[in-house]
Amino acid sequence: MNKTTLKPDLCIIGAGSGGLSVAAGAAQLGLDVILLEKDKMGGDCLNTGCVPSKALLAASKRAALHRKTDIKGVFANEPEIDYSAVKDHVADTINIIAPHDSPERFRSLGVNVVLQAGKFISKNTVETEEHVIKAKRFIIATGSRAVIPPIVGLNETDFYTNENIFELREKPEHLLILGVGPIGIEMAQAHMQLGCQVSVFDTATILPRDDQKNVAIVREALKQDGIMLYESVSIKEVIKGLDNKPTLIIENKQGEQLSISGTHLLVAAGRQANVDHLGLEQANIETSRSGIKVNQHLKTTNRKVFAIGDVAGGPQFTHVAGYHAGIIIRQICFGMFWTRVDYQALPWVTYCEPELAQVGLTEEAAIKQYGSEKIKVVEWHFDENDRAIAERQTKGQIRVVTNNKGKILGASIVGPHAGELIGLWGFAITTKQKIGAVTSMIAPYPTLGEVSKRAAGVWYTPSLFSDRTRRIVRIMKIIGSWF
Repeated sequence: MNKTTLKPDLCIIGAGSGGLSVAAGAAQLGLDVILLEKDKMGGDCLNTGCVPSKALLAASKRAALHRKTDIKGVFANEPEIDYSAVKDHVADTINIIAPHDSPERFRSLGVNVVLQAGKFISKNTVETEEHVIKAKRFIIATGSRAVIPPIVGLNETDFYTNENIFELREKPEHLLILGVGPIGIEMAQAHMQLGCQVSVFDTATILPRDDQKNVAIVREALKQDGIMLYESVSIKEVIKGLDNKPTLIIENKQGEQLSISGTHLLVAAGRQANVDHLGLEQANIETSRSGIKVNQHLKTTNRKVFAIGDVAGGPQFTHVAGYHAGIIIRQICFGMFWTRVDYQALPWVTYCEPELAQVGLTEEAAIKQYGSEKIKVVEWHFDENDRAIAERQTKGQIRVVTNNKGKILGASIVGPHAGELIGLWGFAITTKQKIGAVTSMIAPYPTLGEVSKRAAGVWYTPSLFSDRTRRIVRIMKIIGSWF
């Protein structure tokens, strides 16, 4: 077969969040863009990640509301749940969003969408089934996939990952989950609220990257929901029963071996970059255990090739891929080659109940970086917030980390709508505001957002009501009597 040779300005491999954002921006700014995708447009986020998981969580939270007994005069009842129909809701959500990421839309923007796999055959050439592409620059945006840990018996056992759990129509009677990161915790709570029994296992403790005092509040909420947490255990073996149902053999800290049987198994033990079958060696592109090696400008070891999103080996979030796309557009379209990544104000959210959100450094990370004597941590609790009290959503708190001069280093919020509230602190870090800027804002009353202003106010409490301040007030009182 004779292949067509194409010479675009830009060739993008992968039509996930990052690849789509670069393609749309570059094409609308006048570049000749080819976008290669071997599977589904929209990538993991649309099809097997953020979108379906949040749709499932939305259904589970509606079910949980029915059971609440915390407001007088409104009586709880056990909701009737059709698990298969809930999956229809998940599929409908994907279908509503899918046209925004479709080949037709991107072709209308001027992107040459080619639904074929691409691989490098030289430093400046990518080949597909029908084309040879010699672009001025290339973007690798192939994302990541679920890690399958090397546990004895796992590969002989039927299990799910995020790539197929949303297609499951049969409600699990007892779901076993390997992994205590955001995916594992979100899926655990969603399935518990939808009427499943859930047990979660990991060699680590839950949500290890987050503020541990706020994680403790999430842990307690999960236990109150009835989720069985097996943290810091050794997972010895997975056994497939005669009825195809999985059993986990684990060993706890005391050296005791336990056997826990379930009906379904979900593996949510992390992500690994999709670097296979790309011909990276042919293009002199180096990789590491975490993904493709890139510098602060997202350039690979081949100066004509960039890597963005999960495959670039950094933080694996959809919003990071979008952030990377903006950096690439500034470099390629506007010649701003000095633009580099800066994760100082990177936010992330675990959409459990209560929500857990983080931006910047946690207390633990700040102590490690600066030392405990050079940082200050302030808190405010939702049970002191009037809106939260009225809505009976008082579980949680905000914790803000600064240096001794008030520079904001990070913030963590656990509580209602934490993911929405964390944006203020990300903006403050990005714009290099000190904590005094938050105290000076006017927050509408009554809102959950008041917790941010209150926490910032706590930072000044020791100095505001100190003996020194009282002396100043006494002096001003005397001076004022002269006028």
